[in-house]
Amino acid sequence: MDSTILYILFGTFFLLLILGAPITVSLGVAALATYLSLGENPMAFVQMAFTSVGSFPLMALPAFILAGALMEAAGISKRLVDIAEAFAGPVTGGLAAATVFACMFFGAISGSGPATTAAVGMLMIPAMANRGYDKGYGSAITASSGGLGVVIPPSIPMVIFGISGMGLQPPAEAVAAHGTFQTLSIPKLFIAGIFPGMVIAACLLTINYFISRKRGYRGLTDRWSFAQIRDTLRKGVWSILAPIIILGGIYSGLFTPTESAIVAIFYTIIVGIFLHKELKWIPAMRTLETTTWITGRVLLILFTATVFGRLLVEQRVPAYIAEVMLGVTDNLYLIWAMIIFFLLFVGMFMETLAAIMILTPVLLPIMYMLGMDPVHVGIVVVCALAIGFQTPPLGENLFVASGIGGASIEEISLKALPFAGASIIALFIIAYLPGIALWLPSVLGY
Repeated sequence: MDSTILYILFGTFFLLLILGAPITVSLGVAALATYLSLGENPMAFVQMAFTSVGSFPLMALPAFILAGALMEAAGISKRLVDIAEAFAGPVTGGLAAATVFACMFFGAISGSGPATTAAVGMLMIPAMANRGYDKGYGSAITASSGGLGVVIPPSIPMVIFGISGMGLQPPAEAVAAHGTFQTLSIPKLFIAGIFPGMVIAACLLTINYFISRKRGYRGLTDRWSFAQIRDTLRKGVWSILAPIIILGGIYSGLFTPTESAIVAIFYTIIVGIFLHKELKWIPAMRTLETTTWITGRVLLILFTATVFGRLLVEQRVPAYIAEVMLGVTDNLYLIWAMIIFFLLFVGMFMETLAAIMILTPVLLPIMYMLGMDPVHVGIVVVCALAIGFQTPPLGENLFVASGIGGASIEEISLKALPFAGASIIALFIIAYLPGIALWLPSVLGY
């Protein structure tokens, strides 16, 4: 490992960040400066970056973003919220609990944390305020639950992790020490995210119950109304079918994740126009604007982050970090703890997709050396960085919830701390018990 090259790579990167340059510019300029210092042809830089955005699985990214935006415009998200409220019934803090369930439902459609927070928050934050909930608390639990949007499949960060990790083969030393590793695929990541998402949701619901009981937040009704549940299910049957069709098609092998996103778009258009009759021309055009803006931003980051990550691998940075960590301890639980706290720190300051694209080439070879399953690693990485959606200073979900509810970022951040703590506890459970993520894929033959 040439230390001079690393000084140029990381020095340029952090200097540009400090000066306020966008993450894309910082990554691209740092990688290009390093290439030039190595005497490499800059055309190799461009070719490598172009290859990174030319993969077929990456087509799922804009398609899932568009599908999620269309489903909100078509009234699907509203009906999912109504179903969650009906099932919450008399449970203490029921409206907040319904918010968690609604984020799970919408997360099974959108694959985006901020999109889930916005779609559910527009309906639930005002509803909680009308029921006597503190605005800051309602915004906090919505922002915290919105992170489920990237854990419950389909998940855009899982797509990015899969694309970033599939090109990284296990080191020969790792294969010699631990044998052949399981393959990494996007459908397998999707399946593996179901139970971890439920574990995080359970921890959020538990914390919400105790806080709601202390604050006197009662349930929506005195008892469950089976007539209301039946009515909401009848009205929302087409909304419930959306995630079933998307995930069922992937897991049955009927179509790939990329193809499932296209199916979701056409399904939503048919439901929104002919069944719900709520999808209008102007909102539909706005979803295209949103999709273009988000996709363009992500592709620019991927373009530069791929080259940055390749330089890290070529300079054997992952191998060096693995040696340092193993020099400190060979206890797998302590190594997981160090990695988790590192990911939580990164998630506070860096956008999730950029962090995945930068860190995957570093972390995955390290975990291969420790004999870890790449799918399990991917789930932990995504879950850890998802917590960054609810932690300042970046905290995208906090800003979305603040804009909807009107509470200050400081107030929401403070009231989101118990939920962040619950999410971290869930994260350690998922990391220390790999069967939570890996059991379902193994049962389904992946």
